[in-house]
Amino acid sequence: MADDKLRLTKNLENMAREQGFAAFGIAPAVLAPVTAQRLQDWLAGGQHGDMIWMEGRADERASPQNLWPDVRSVIMLGMSYAPAHDPFSLEKVPDHGRISVYAQGKDYHDVVKRALKHTARWLVENSDCEVKVFVDTAPVMEKPLAEAAGLGWQGKHTNLVSRDHGSWLFLGAIYTTLDLEPSMGGKDRCGSCSACQDICPTNAFIEPYRLDAQACISYLTIENKGPIPTKYRKAMGNHIYGCDDCLAVCPWNKFADQAAANKAFLPRAELAAPALADLLAMDDAGFRTIFSGSPIKRSGRNRIVRNSLIAAGNSADATLVPAVTALLDDENVVVRGAAVWALLQLDRNQFDHEKEVRLSKEPDPDVLLEWRSTETSVAAAH
Repeated sequence: MADDKLRLTKNLENMAREQGFAAFGIAPAVLAPVTAQRLQDWLAGGQHGDMIWMEGRADERASPQNLWPDVRSVIMLGMSYAPAHDPFSLEKVPDHGRISVYAQGKDYHDVVKRALKHTARWLVENSDCEVKVFVDTAPVMEKPLAEAAGLGWQGKHTNLVSRDHGSWLFLGAIYTTLDLEPSMGGKDRCGSCSACQDICPTNAFIEPYRLDAQACISYLTIENKGPIPTKYRKAMGNHIYGCDDCLAVCPWNKFADQAAANKAFLPRAELAAPALADLLAMDDAGFRTIFSGSPIKRSGRNRIVRNSLIAAGNSADATLVPAVTALLDDENVVVRGAAVWALLQLDRNQFDHEKEVRLSKEPDPDVLLEWRSTETSVAAAH
């Protein structure tokens, strides 16, 4: 019986690799109690921001069997998206936006889930079991489970680190009623390294292994629906969707084999280095065209234009002033507010002129605060 299970597991791993997965392991369907406690502490501290869904199903997230009582094993799979280019290459190209590596190709939700379903279907056809598959959208603690399955360890930046793939793995899970032999768990190998903590532009790490999502550029540019808090705007630089800094600086990336990366995640030219001028000019139809098939499409046009306006304000590029000024008339109040801030950074004279024309006509209180920010600054100085 044991030999049969081992043979099934090996054949399953081979099938998973045929589907494009670069990492494979099996975790028991019970997470250590410390995992649930860390989640509760994080939620209690409010560090999840507006991600309310983290609260609503916290009990199910804390242990696989809380989500599905029949699960006996969790098959954890990793798909590499190791970049062929330097994620920092646009850091000093301020008139272009920086998009997180994972979002420059096809939507990983679609690619990983398709491969998971094929792998799970093979398992059902070759054994007497039930399965459920999950990619990122269910109350599943993928990273602790991946560590328990031996795919790597949860690093100081809170993401999974692999000895073979660095910080560049998409994770997927297959819950099964089969009682499979667990893999040897991962071992923390971060040591004394603090590179990911030191590089964070917004100092979002409260301490190693603990992130305040509300200060993280990925959260601010993707999850946050309102205005970008003023204190983080300069630190965002030209990040317009996500931030790879803490991942990209990880020393373990030097072992990541780019040849193992799934080709579906190769960057599209228009997403690898988008010009801010083009992004600022997008209407809804243009947004849907540019970001079709990308995970960015979920954010919607307004959020990406908001982020691009912050990047424009940080660019010191006066040629963007006309595009920024045009967005002062945008229907979306968050976009208008970001345009006010960007114009102030780029051209104070133009800002003063537009303020005189528009201040009395602006109906939204948040946009009015943006226009009056200079008045507050002057008053504070005196």
